[in-house]
Amino acid sequence: MNALFTTLTVLIVIAAILLILVVLLQNGKGQGMASNFVAGNQTFGVRQTADILEKITWGLVAFIIVVSVVASFTTGTTGTAVDVTDRIENVATDEAPAFPGAPVEQAAPSTEVPAE
Repeated sequence: MNALFTTLTVLIVIAAILLILVVLLQNGKGQGMASNFVAGNQTFGVRQTADILEKITWGLVAFIIVVSVVASFTTGTTGTAVDVTDRIENVATDEAPAFPGAPVEQAAPSTEVPAE
């Protein structure tokens, strides 16, 4: 199971990096990096390139969501999980800390005479 989770995590990271690259290639409100690929725009047309990049973006987003959900189910439970509230109750019953502002016992003043 652990190897499957690791594999799915690596796939998610790769898809995230590809998603970053595809988003950077898209035309924004101004000029995006896609305008630098003139040969690709002339072959497919500017609008078709934008449509392909948008479909790839949505596909990568869907892939990341689906694989993330699948990866969350592969972790499973080993039965060693401890509820946080149990830990808090154990700490509270062992020894309660002093309240702020409570009188603090001070050490007795030293009776030694400082050397001159």
